[in-house]
Amino acid sequence: MAQENTTMPPPKKLLDQVREKIRYKHYSLSTEKTYVSWIKHYIIFNDKRHPVEMGAIEVERFLTYLANERHVSSSTQNQALSAILFLYREVIGSDLPWLDGFERSKKPKRLPVVLTPLEIQALLREAASAPGPVGLIIKLLYGTGMRLMEAVRLRVKDVELTRGEIIVRDGKGGKDRVTMLPDSLLDAMRRQLEIRREWHEQDIKLGRVDVWLPDALAVKYPNAPREWSWQYVFAARKYSIDPRSQAERRHHVDEKQV
Repeated sequence: MAQENTTMPPPKKLLDQVREKIRYKHYSLSTEKTYVSWIKHYIIFNDKRHPVEMGAIEVERFLTYLANERHVSSSTQNQALSAILFLYREVIGSDLPWLDGFERSKKPKRLPVVLTPLEIQALLREAASAPGPVGLIIKLLYGTGMRLMEAVRLRVKDVELTRGEIIVRDGKGGKDRVTMLPDSLLDAMRRQLEIRREWHEQDIKLGRVDVWLPDALAVKYPNAPREWSWQYVFAARKYSIDPRSQAERRHHVDEKQV
């Protein structure tokens, strides 16, 4: 009689556990990279000790270091704190006591910068000469009120040219909303979709059509990642490896280009 294999798989590394938890909670890829980076920085700062062996004192010391020696902004320090709290609460399963013993980065008071109508016109003129779809994305941000990541992640199915509407999925607060697509951008958007359709047809011929879908929709609808309606309107020219699945797929335009 064959003997059962009772060997337990090796425990996952801490950062892999962090990634797994972030993906389980459907956080964005950019949030995953940011949290993992700060957690790694926190561990290295504390001589590579395991976070289980540390607590509020080490966290406060790290946050004070960021403020006093790295001179990071208040928002950056809060970002690091959010990553560390996620580590303890969601991965390790331990709530840290209230943290109030660290030096907080000073948040400077600044007046908002408001462009004049002439400056806005000059900006939009410059955007027209931007490479690829960057100029259209900039005009879209100005004309629709969309946020940067909402624009670069826009899917074909959420652009309604006939009604002049764009459906923004999973916006601020995880809510969907509808915004108006200006008449002045209809022709440019139509041309962008034509170019994107050509790319899609080329991808089909090469057998390389694949796009990331949120909330395990790819499991529920296995053909959806190859369908035209789910493709990014503003796709990157080259395929890249998705760290969540290790699959080679066409990602959206890098927001840093914009």
